[in-house]
Amino acid sequence: MSDNQLRLVWIYPDLLSTYGDQGNALVVERRARQRGLDVARLDVRSDQPIPTSGDIYLIGGGEDRPQRLAAERLRRDGHLQRAVQNGAIVFSVCAGYQILGHEFINDLGQREPGLGLLDVVSVRGEGERCVGDVLADIDPQLGLPPLTGFENHQGVTQLGASARPFARTRIGKGNGTGDGTEGAYNGTVFGTYMHGPVLARNPQIADLLLKLALDVNALPPIDDRWYEALRNERIAAAQQPA
Repeated sequence: MSDNQLRLVWIYPDLLSTYGDQGNALVVERRARQRGLDVARLDVRSDQPIPTSGDIYLIGGGEDRPQRLAAERLRRDGHLQRAVQNGAIVFSVCAGYQILGHEFINDLGQREPGLGLLDVVSVRGEGERCVGDVLADIDPQLGLPPLTGFENHQGVTQLGASARPFARTRIGKGNGTGDGTEGAYNGTVFGTYMHGPVLARNPQIADLLLKLALDVNALPPIDDRWYEALRNERIAAAQQPA
């Protein structure tokens, strides 16, 4: 972060904003402003270049064809990779998560190259679709409370050697591999299958992104009663018998 301004970039809202994932950008922006930060938010459409000077980049989910188009344009653009090399933070959801990996299966049934920012590979699952509320324990190294979210995907994502599981599921399918992993992260690049929007259900993750951008260990407290009410309600719903 420079010039005392947090630069928040929401990538391709015209292609990747399924299940209210744009709410993630709203949550990060609001929680930053509540702490007195000057926030410059830029919503970058798919016909526009990605700026390389952002601090936090957010990518949402999308249908199969928009996912392929987004991957093609991000590869041609190349600026997101450059931003990560410069230390930017990236938080991605579902289709966006798959795009950050090495490859995924596109709407044509073909292997589509990703950006290689996460050491993961995604394929299309053969079994039941992963749908429903999820409760998972986030990697203890991140120091965050349990993850609550909603998954709706057919993808199966395998993690490579340099990717750490973002969380391990108590309830839900997560990465769809059967090993209990959910999402992945490496350094300042994060991916998850969780919708919700996930940062409204898990404001502590939004705060983690802010702390990384600010290079601080703690943030001033703010009123979290609304978020905690939502979290408690969705965690209780996930624990109800099917």
